[in-house]
Order: sequence, then structure tokens, then C-alpha cells
Amino acid sequence: MAKEREIFINGQVDENGNIEVPGCVRNGIDEKSADKIFDEMSEFAKYAFNKSHAAAYAVISYRTAYLKAYYKEELMAATLNSFLGNLDKIPVYIQDCKDMGIEILNPNINESETRFTVVDNKIRFGLGTIKNVGIGAVDSIVKEREKNGPYESFTSFCERIKDEAVNKKCIESLIKAGAFDDFGKTRATLLASFETIIDTINNESKNKIENQVSMFDLIDEGDVNLETQKYKFTEKEEMEDKELLSLEKEMLGVYISGHPLDKIRESIEKLANISTLNMIKINEEMETIGKTIDYKDGQNVKFVGIISKVTKKFTRKNTTMAFVTLEDFYGNVEIIIFDSVYSKVSNFIIEDNIVFVDGRLSIREDEPVKIVVSNIKEFSEELENVEKADTKINTIKTVNVDITNLTEEQKDRLRGAIKFFSGDRINVRMEITDKEEVKPCGGIFLNDKIFEVFKDIVSPENIKLL
Repeated sequence: MAKEREIFINGQVDENGNIEVPGCVRNGIDEKSADKIFDEMSEFAKYAFNKSHAAAYAVISYRTAYLKAYYKEELMAATLNSFLGNLDKIPVYIQDCKDMGIEILNPNINESETRFTVVDNKIRFGLGTIKNVGIGAVDSIVKEREKNGPYESFTSFCERIKDEAVNKKCIESLIKAGAFDDFGKTRATLLASFETIIDTINNESKNKIENQVSMFDLIDEGDVNLETQKYKFTEKEEMEDKELLSLEKEMLGVYISGHPLDKIRESIEKLANISTLNMIKINEEMETIGKTIDYKDGQNVKFVGIISKVTKKFTRKNTTMAFVTLEDFYGNVEIIIFDSVYSKVSNFIIEDNIVFVDGRLSIREDEPVKIVVSNIKEFSEELENVEKADTKINTIKTVNVDITNLTEEQKDRLRGAIKFFSGDRINVRMEITDKEEVKPCGGIFLNDKIFEVFKDIVSPENIKLL
């Protein structure tokens, strides 16, 4: 602050003697008064900035809490709309909606607007959020619907927007996103039929321009179902859930009606100790305060996700390593598999495979957090190993920990863990070995997760299960 004080009082000139900052003295304020003014400004700055911000954030927090309590659907819809340009955040807020009991609905050709909207206390995806569906197309769809009423069927939709800015690619994307699900045809049927139907409509329009009469013009609309007569659907059974979810992800950037990992959610919570939700928080902390609070660079973590992208690279030694993108319920993370590991696991590093990753965090400034892989397995294999370990743990009567070579920090952590996991549900005895002396130290409740905690504190070689 000394330099700032000098400039404030006496000003500042450049190398050529030109005045850059006049200062107080040049403006007729004596040095003693200027010094006193600077002191008062410095003292005021210690609390004025914090006080004003605290007041502003308090008002924002109060208003947000009020909206969350009484208008939660509207608040979350507005929040989702604010992140339309940042798909990394959308899955997090969709999960928040589900946790708050708010149902997220697929896009619907008769209900959706351009953006997220609230419908009957639920949040409906907007048509403008769908890949390949431009704002011009959405405006045409909504304008026609408002003018002439809801679309009655898929073919009704195609007929009514044939002259608008809605092309085949746009219609295909709407089908994949589930926008026509209410019309009683499977997405598989519509995907197999839509091009033929659009071609039929276009040919009919062309014939009318040329004053040609088709056989359908001679049919009384009250006698038959013209949709069945005019348009041929290639009827197909609906795709498997996995394929439908994949199409949703492709078109919307997120899963809506489910998630490929939903069936194993409990097992994932059992095996993993970090999620992309935690990693999003790490990234935000690095951006705002330049450090992380709950995690550190190099920390060992366990993560479960589904492979969405694999990029292979050759090293200088002409061996193969891989950069792999994994997804869980909240987002995605890049993991790095070096050649020494990749050579052993390359057979199952393929897209859509669910894997268990044991590795360490890589936290760097100006980079998203990554995981450097120490070991990677197919999820089913790791789950089977853990279940076997659970069975083994159920037969254990005593846990012996050798503290001879432990540091004081490790001993303190061990004492804390023994105290924390003791209580009414004790199922094993604890023993401590110090050099050659064995001392009993009560009991703990032990399961596979708690066993991992002890291994992390003292390392596996210092633990004996008896």
C-alpha cells in the first residue's frame, strides 16, 4: 500500500516527466491532509466492500429461498434456461429437479415451446433444446400450432409444416427426442417411415400444382381413414431402453426418461467415492478461489462410469495410451490410461461399457479435473470381487494393525477411525501390534467400505484379518 499512498499524495509521472496521475498535492491539498484522507479510505475499504456484498447476497439468497419454497418449478425452469449454452451444467440441475420431486418431461410437439417451460407442476423440455432443430423451425411449428390448433397425428404434423423451415433432419431429430411419442407410433416405426411419408406429401403437393388429381382426392374423408390409405408406415417394435436413452442423449445432451446406470445406482454408491458432481465443485473452486477444499491433487479415488468416448494415442515408445471420457449421473470426466495400464485392459475399453476406475486426481489450474488411472476393471468384475470380500469380512473376528512403522499422523488418524467406528454395532475385535507387543483396543463395526478406510490410513500390508 506504500506505493499507492505515494501516488495518491504526490502523483505519478512517466519517464519523460509527463504527469500520469496528478495526486493531491498538485490539486492544492497539503500532504498531511492527503495522508489522513488515504488512511480513512484504507480503513473504510476493510469493511465497506464486504458489507455491501454481504447485504446484496443476503437479498439474493432470501429471494431465491422464497422462490425455491413457493415456485420451485418456475425457478428450476428458469435456471435450466440460463444454462442452455452450457450443457455440462444441465445434468446437475436436472438431478436437482428430480431430488426436489420435479418431473422432467420429454419435448412434446403439442406442448413444448422454444425453451424449458412449466406444465402442470412439471418441467417440459423445449423444442429449441433439440440438436438440429433451429429457432426458425421451432417458430414455424409453434406458430402453426397456435393458429390452427394441436397436431392430431404425425402425418398431420408433416402435412401442416410442409412449406415451412422444417426439413427431414429436423423431423428425424424430433422423433429421436420423443417429441411425437403421444401419437401412438413407436420411435422405431417413425424413424423407418418418416422419409417415405414426407416424400409422399411433397409429391402430392407437386401434383396439385400441376393440376393432377390423385386417387385420394376422390375418396370421401368420412368413409375411410385417409392417414392409413395415403401413408404407409413401416411398423416396428420399439427399440430397447438402452437405444432410446442413447438417442435422447444424442439429441438433448442429457438423459431424461432414465439413465443407463439407474439399475446399478446402489452398487455404484457402494463402490465409488467420487462422482462428477464432486468434480464440478472442484472445477468451480479452482476457478473462484484457486484451490480445492475437500480434495487434493494426487488423491486416490474410485469412480464408476459408462464410456462415451475413446481417443487412442501413440507414445514416443510406439506404445498405445488412451484418453477416455466417462459419464455418470451428473456429467462426464476425462480419464488418462497410460500405456502400462492400457496394454492390460484395452479389450474392454470400448464405448457404452461400464467400468470401475481406481486412480488419482489430477487437479491443475485452467484445466478440468481428470483422473489418472492406476487400475481399471469392468464394473461387473469389481462388483463380484467386492461381494466376495463382503462374504469374507463376515467371517472375520479380529483385525490386527501393526503400528510399528507408522507416523504420528497415521497413528492419530487410526485412533480417530477406531473411535468413530466403535459403538453398538461392533462385530470385530481390534488389536494393535507395536513392535512385538500386542494390545487389545476394543472393537469396531467392519464392512468393506470401512475396511477401505483403514487400508487408506495404515496401508494394506500393516493389517491382518484373523
